[in-house]
Order: sequence, then structure tokens, then C-alpha cells
Amino acid sequence: MTEVSTQPAFGEGDATLQAVGGMEGLTKLVHNFYRIMAETSDYRPLFDMHPQPIDTSIDKLVLFLHGWMGGERMYAKKYGQIALPRAHAHLKVNDKERLMWLNCMSDAIRDLGYPEELRAYLVSAFSVPAGRIQQVSQATHGQGSE
Repeated sequence: MTEVSTQPAFGEGDATLQAVGGMEGLTKLVHNFYRIMAETSDYRPLFDMHPQPIDTSIDKLVLFLHGWMGGERMYAKKYGQIALPRAHAHLKVNDKERLMWLNCMSDAIRDLGYPEELRAYLVSAFSVPAGRIQQVSQATHGQGSE
């Protein structure tokens, strides 16, 4: 007899948030993401795009992802509503930056030892807003994919 999983699939309810370890695990993931971004020369250009000190960017990403992963929508309560592409329109984002962000997040997830299925799901899910951010940036700055 085949065993049927009773765990909800990633993306359903707060299953993704629970898979990363709730608020504590999410906070650890985001801190790890920015640490890798700062310390890895291939990702450092992304880090340098952020206002310093980095604390507000970390807080914003934790709160945004908390809601995005099915938890309470804490970002809007603290910072107001957000449209990701518009919020990043001031940045020049082409293929290089989009892939840099996704690869850095993939490394951060892998570094913390999350299951491969979760890493694959998250990177795939993150690629959608990352693509929209790139589209808006290119429309704003008139650049092609470089």
C-alpha cells in the first residue's frame, strides 16, 4: 500500500512558511542570504545596490516573505502596501542581476540544509517576481537583457 502524505504542498496555506521553520527559520534564511550576498564576490554587486546599513532591507524581506509564504501579512502593517516591480523600478535589473539574486537565495537555502524539494520550489516561485522586476526595470531604464 502506498503511503499518502498528509502535509500540505508548498504554496498552500502556510506550508512554505512552516517548511522554512516559521518566523525564526525565515529570519535565519534572510540573514544568511544577505551574509552570502555581502561575502561572495559574485553576489556583492547585489549587496551594493541596497541602502546601508542593511538592517531595514533585511527587515523588509523577512516581513514580506512571511506573508508571501502564507503567514501573516506583516510587511503592509509596518511599511504599507508594496508592488514588488514598482518598488524595485529605480534599480537596473537585467538577466545578470535577476540570476544573481536567484542563485544567491538558492545558495542561502542550500547552506542551511533545507530539503532539495523546498529549495527547488522556492527558487522556481521566486523566479516569477524576479522576472517581473526585471521587466519593469528594463521598461523604466530602456535596457535589454544583458
